[in-house]
Amino acid sequence: MQTKEVKINNLVIGGNNPLVLIGGPCVIEKREDCFETAERIKEICQQNGILFIFKSSYDKANRSSLDSYRGPGIKEGLRILSEIKQRFELPVLSDVHSVAEVEEAQEVLDVIQIPAFLCRQTDLVLAAGRTGKVVNVKKGQFLAPQDVLNIVKKIESTNNRNILITERGTSFGYHNLVSDLRALPIMREFGYPVIYDATHSVQLPGEGGKTSGGERRFVSSLARAAVAMGCDGLFLEVHPVPDKALCDGPNMIDFVELERLLPAVKEINEVIKNLSMNN
Repeated sequence: MQTKEVKINNLVIGGNNPLVLIGGPCVIEKREDCFETAERIKEICQQNGILFIFKSSYDKANRSSLDSYRGPGIKEGLRILSEIKQRFELPVLSDVHSVAEVEEAQEVLDVIQIPAFLCRQTDLVLAAGRTGKVVNVKKGQFLAPQDVLNIVKKIESTNNRNILITERGTSFGYHNLVSDLRALPIMREFGYPVIYDATHSVQLPGEGGKTSGGERRFVSSLARAAVAMGCDGLFLEVHPVPDKALCDGPNMIDFVELERLLPAVKEINEVIKNLSMNN
């Protein structure tokens, strides 16, 4: 089935529109590195005719350890995202972690993201919905895809229909996630575009004790499979040197892998859309 279209500036997600990429580093590290990443991903997307939303977190409030790097914080982080938005003419996305953050974040963000661990926090979801901005809900690792409909209804209760749903894997025992790709068509039945997060889906939560591990080698395979299942976009965390990243390095990909992946998923997406139009 086709989903409704969600517009972000001149970019449209869902319906029968082309695949969209939400991409960027897990968390804002150095300002210069963030700019480099935004510019390089935009170039790769333009080469492949793929629309691009830049993402990075100004604060990773859900880290396993107190010692983990969280980011520059909301004020400096939003300033950097605002500069990226203006310089590269890109829509920007970041997470909010409390109702108090929403008012300040909405002044910069084009997409407000509800983190997976907080997706059932009613007050936070409603506050994001009331902004009228596009709200991207990361499906909690602990939820069945059918349960996401309750979150969608919370946002709809604010008269906001600008909703994206992102699948990012489901808890599978300790320190492991599994992707059940049946979740993608199930959640598309709610009528909104569905994004597949191929990088967090290969995360190994808490594997390192104070840090998460990851199985980067499966990112591209899962991304191709998800596009074949009909998702409306991909969420990929990308870093110039993932092994040196301050957060989630083991499950991020680099520019070289992104260059390999995007032509393949674009072709798969076009085949799937042609099949759906002819059936």
